[in-house]
Amino acid sequence: MKEAIDKFLNYLVVEKGFSENTKLAYQNDLHQLAKFVEEEAARRGTIPPWAAFDRDSMLRYLLELKERKYAATTVARKIAAIKSFYSFLVAEGMIRENPTRDVPSPKVGKSLPRPISIAQVRLLLEQPSKQETVEAKRDSAMLHLLYASGMRVSELVSLNVTDINTDDGYVRCFGKGHKERLIPIAPKAAQIVKEYLTEARPRLVRDSEEKALFLNRRGERLTRQGIWQILKGYAKEAGLEAQVTPHTLRHSFATHMLSGGADLRSVQELLGHANISTTQVYTHLTTDHIRRAYEKSHPRAK
Repeated sequence: MKEAIDKFLNYLVVEKGFSENTKLAYQNDLHQLAKFVEEEAARRGTIPPWAAFDRDSMLRYLLELKERKYAATTVARKIAAIKSFYSFLVAEGMIRENPTRDVPSPKVGKSLPRPISIAQVRLLLEQPSKQETVEAKRDSAMLHLLYASGMRVSELVSLNVTDINTDDGYVRCFGKGHKERLIPIAPKAAQIVKEYLTEARPRLVRDSEEKALFLNRRGERLTRQGIWQILKGYAKEAGLEAQVTPHTLRHSFATHMLSGGADLRSVQELLGHANISTTQVYTHLTTDHIRRAYEKSHPRAK
């Protein structure tokens, strides 16, 4: 059970860009859940622990939280943690049914994702070019592609060499639900990836049968955690104070696209959002950025 929780927490940090404090809160929530699930499994016999937690178990657990008189925000976080965790278990093939799918949770305010400015993105993307190593060439291609496409980091690490066409300028990726989409990429990003393919990847690959686009020093497919650590190092070198994660570049891509005049439906398709309401959050971000910029230049307007 601990292994599944650890894998999920790693996913939250690398894929979703959760802060260390939020990760620790989710960790405590899930360990609390695990204790309850173990009791459920023991009560029901030989059923594997996570699979023993069905909808009735979830409702009993909600009653237990209510009896402990947690604040609505705490209950909402705990339910969000459990829902995300079980969605992850289903996606990873660890269980077949999600017992939390239709379970309601208290409504609380949702925080907006935090993008970085175009100037900060440029500063970040410049960092690998200060080195001449094969890893730096790989990192430059990886970061440029991540920002130019708005892909999730899980989609990036899943790319194979055949998924990108640097001549025509597009990348093919498979998002949630294994839905395929083609994303156009800027000529500069395409050129940097092409240079990586011709100059750096041949020096990293160990097995001629390896299909992965981005490789680590052992010639194996880079992991989400590996990309997170690489990005973290370049963000520090760039002097970016805000926490920068792979998901930050996805947020920034969407915000900058909308600020530049792209329509909402196009951005939805590029991001691979199933519901346009998920994409609409970025319209609030762009409006807020414009307001702050105006207030900064017109102090009396505050």
